[in-house]
Amino acid sequence: MTQKQTTHSESDSESTTESPLETARRQLRTAASRTDVDDGVIERLKHPTRVVEVSIPLERDDGSVDVFTGYRAQHDDVRGPYKGGLRYHPEVNADECVGLAMWMTWKCAVMDIPFGGGKGGIVVDPKDLSDDEKERLTRRFAEEIRDEVGPSRDIPAPDMGTDAQTMAWFMDAYSMQEGETIPGVVTGKPPVIGGSYGREEAPGRSVAIVAREAVEYYDERLEDVSIAVQGYGSVGANAARLLDEWGADIVAVSDVNGGLYDPDGLDTRDVPSHKEEPEGVLRYDSSKTVSNEELLELDVDVLIPAAIGNVITADNADRIQADIIVEGANGPTTSTADTILHERGKHVIPDILANAGGVTVSYFEWLQDINRRTWSKERVNDELESAMLDAWADVKAEVDARGLSWRDAAYVVALNRIGEAKEARGLWP
Repeated sequence: MTQKQTTHSESDSESTTESPLETARRQLRTAASRTDVDDGVIERLKHPTRVVEVSIPLERDDGSVDVFTGYRAQHDDVRGPYKGGLRYHPEVNADECVGLAMWMTWKCAVMDIPFGGGKGGIVVDPKDLSDDEKERLTRRFAEEIRDEVGPSRDIPAPDMGTDAQTMAWFMDAYSMQEGETIPGVVTGKPPVIGGSYGREEAPGRSVAIVAREAVEYYDERLEDVSIAVQGYGSVGANAARLLDEWGADIVAVSDVNGGLYDPDGLDTRDVPSHKEEPEGVLRYDSSKTVSNEELLELDVDVLIPAAIGNVITADNADRIQADIIVEGANGPTTSTADTILHERGKHVIPDILANAGGVTVSYFEWLQDINRRTWSKERVNDELESAMLDAWADVKAEVDARGLSWRDAAYVVALNRIGEAKEARGLWP
């Protein structure tokens, strides 16, 4: 799903589509002007190290054969192995993978995790696959990109249309060809084969932590704020339920079919998440229904877009009423919309900070796999809380010292760390 974007000028009615790559490069240019990072480093960061495209033949359950296209984009590895999700979606393409890989580079640097950015996927609607077909497709994809991945080279993880089971199949296929069990080749696996407790909930938990800190930063009490969450999947539902538990009023949630709105607050435990009941939000019928577009424009204190990218655009940025927007999805705000919101005094906490819990606990999982030692869920959550608060403090320091937006501040933190790493390593040969 894509959204149309228009420029902020009323005299220009031309509408364009902003891809993740375009958004990422615009954000890089803006942030680069606020750092002393060498121009050559910035120029290098505009481009990926490589993008691999593969063809993946699949024997369907009826005996026919279809061929699908898969990608793996590797953006930058100056701070460590590439890291990023694999998505199964009909609109996967090379540019999208590059843009998302760039965001992963910044995200890992903001969190001070020793990884770089990667992203990949297959152009397929997973709803059109049986479980057996999805397994065969995943195993063949693992074989096609086997030379590009590895626990010290590039470490995939779940994303849209993939899950812990997908990662289990991928890890098994890779391990079979390598001749030994290598759990560290992917993260987001089931705990029984080397996955980490708390990994699935981690992106939503980090969104909740950052939302809590942002509310406190602007001198509000969490118990006094209203919150709307677009996207009641793994990220949105976990964030909403945790914030609800901490005392906030979750007044609206939605899935792909639409949303619920109750100004007195919803009981988030009673609203089924996507995992519990796919597309089941509207079956909780004791509240007013709203569209996904209407939810974004509700009169609330905090808005959490946690569904898909490009939902806050130049077309609706003037109508966003929330004072604080915490990005749960990757790239939910286009660069033009970001400018409009900043001019209106709205505070956008960027995805590269807010939803970084996923890659952070993936890092914890990778450490557990390397050391062959499992952490308890309590330890994972405690370590995640500490990491998020450290990253929040680093970004907040730039906001306070230089009056930057939260997005620019996060980029400054990331670019400075990447720039220092590139200066230390130098350019070979």
